[in-house]
Amino acid sequence: MATVFVKGKHKDHVREGLMCVITGSIEFSSKGDADMVKITDEVTEAVRQTGLSDGTVTLFVPGATGALTTLEFEPGVVEDVQKALDVVAPADRFYQHNVNLGDGNGHSHVRAGLVGPSLAVPFVDGRLTLGRYQNIVFCDFDARPRERAVVVQVMGV
Repeated sequence: MATVFVKGKHKDHVREGLMCVITGSIEFSSKGDADMVKITDEVTEAVRQTGLSDGTVTLFVPGATGALTTLEFEPGVVEDVQKALDVVAPADRFYQHNVNLGDGNGHSHVRAGLVGPSLAVPFVDGRLTLGRYQNIVFCDFDARPRERAVVVQVMGV
């Protein structure tokens, strides 16, 4: 390890070497209608399987009605987030998307766009740097159940 000074302070946690990039996916079923699925354990396992010590895991949802976030994954917080999204983008509001395509999930696209399709989490010594109660959560905003996949790309040394 090298020695690094950041803002005049000694930092000793620097790893050097050839960077490695490993890409895979996490697959699961979701219920739709703002279903929230905790995927922290699966992401942790993906990082563990790479054998890398330090780097970043990037997660990405291919699709326009899913999103990723972090939150304390307990029933109260999940319900609070779902209620907040009902206020911001209610299902019963007029959406031009529903007129254009007739599939009734205009609110799903708006919610997914607001929350966002990707997330990056650093890891150090093979461990995600999440806070004590922080979990990685997939949000399914579609109007029906679906089979989902999240792309997992681990980069590091």
